Amino acid sequence: MPEDEIRVRFAPSPTGLLHVGSARTALFNFLYAKKYGGKLVLRIEDTDKARSKEEFELNIMDGLSWLGLGWDEGPETPNLFGPYRQSERLGIYKKYADQLLSSGLAYNCFCTEEELEAERKAQETTHQAPKYSGRCRNLKPEEIKKFEKAGRKPAIRFKVEETKKISFKDLIHGKMEFDPTLFGDFIIVKSNGDPIFLFAGVIDDALMKISHVIRGEDHISNTPKQLLLISALNFPIPEYAHLPMILNPDRSKLSKRKNPTSLSKDFKDQGYLPEAMINFLALLGWSAKTEKNIFDLDDLVSEFDLHDVGKSPAIFDQKKLDFLNGYYIRHLQIGELAKRSLPYLEKSGLVKKENEQVLKAISLVQERMKKLSEAPDLTSFFFQKPKYEPQLLIAKNSEKDTTLKALRISLAALEREADFGRDSTEQLLRAVAAKNQIEAGKILWATRVALSGKVASPGVFELLEVLGKKESLERIKSAIDMLK
Repeated sequence: MPEDEIRVRFAPSPTGLLHVGSARTALFNFLYAKKYGGKLVLRIEDTDKARSKEEFELNIMDGLSWLGLGWDEGPETPNLFGPYRQSERLGIYKKYADQLLSSGLAYNCFCTEEELEAERKAQETTHQAPKYSGRCRNLKPEEIKKFEKAGRKPAIRFKVEETKKISFKDLIHGKMEFDPTLFGDFIIVKSNGDPIFLFAGVIDDALMKISHVIRGEDHISNTPKQLLLISALNFPIPEYAHLPMILNPDRSKLSKRKNPTSLSKDFKDQGYLPEAMINFLALLGWSAKTEKNIFDLDDLVSEFDLHDVGKSPAIFDQKKLDFLNGYYIRHLQIGELAKRSLPYLEKSGLVKKENEQVLKAISLVQERMKKLSEAPDLTSFFFQKPKYEPQLLIAKNSEKDTTLKALRISLAALEREADFGRDSTEQLLRAVAAKNQIEAGKILWATRVALSGKVASPGVFELLEVLGKKESLERIKSAIDMLK
């Protein structure tokens, strides 16, 4: 492996469904790796045994695959720099924890949760910054034996000896500086033997030869502690880039309890296209040097630069996502759109398999569709007789008798018509409206609703052409019977 090879990682915890914010992080890592011919590593940080589940790991992988974000190394390639699941690397973390203990850079802490909570409350009372007091830092052998005899399981804390400020240059935020005296000695291994993520992450990044750590801004506060660990373990320091937070339009925090945030449940399953999601996620914090806003994945690889990622929070604009999704739907080949809409049509019970009827129906509504999940509602009239209230047939500023007359005129004219092409039926219905001195709009509205049963639908001439003469006449007759 070349010494200067770009190696980035996406390291999610499988404790829930893939979040759109995490998907944005994965995308930016992917773009950076591909831009410079590097490698993207997928690492599963599953040391939280209680909350980590295989179903969430699969959901993460499925989400990345759906977006088209392939990884170069991961759980399926353990012979490279693996294993890539942290739960399979516990022996590695123990080795480095023991190294820090034996060198005096870390120590066993026997404090209980109750003792630590009391300490925190006392600090709050005196308006001190909450940090560990160091009470276990210099325990005598007899004190350690006493704790062990009492059955206390120690956590391992790292000694923070630095008196000078810790600084690093973030590729997005510039120079960052922290005072280590504010956070005190911190835990690196819990009392149950599990490493905390910032300790395990430092070791994994070093052993997996990660050159750039690109992650969310919420991890900035972890970086100084990780830099101390890197120095203590004599590891190379990677470059850091912290991506801006994603906020709602009202600048509140994007919350999975209040907002649609699950890539699979709230976006994929609801009929958003991966092309639209990729385009949308890329614009959450990144600004292209060009003025265009439509990018496919290849465009993004070519255009992307971390220096164009902003420091300010990115705003999750649902309207922009809907616009992009509608744009990509309108630009799909009709066969491809029908194929992608089919699962929604099948689930609704409208169709059982793809056929020519599906193509015709989808072709009628492509311009109006914003999400694939809208396909059943937009096309239901095509696969089954419409159900609606008779009042819907009456156009604005019209009456029941006028509407009934309009439908009868339309039916009579269409019964005599052989060519049900769009142009032919338009000429026919406009001509009979003029001949019978009825506003064309009143005939066209009533006929269109008779065919579709909807306030908004494709135009009457398109409906006549796609439904065909037999079905169209049957629906108009049914409408007339409803109004009698």
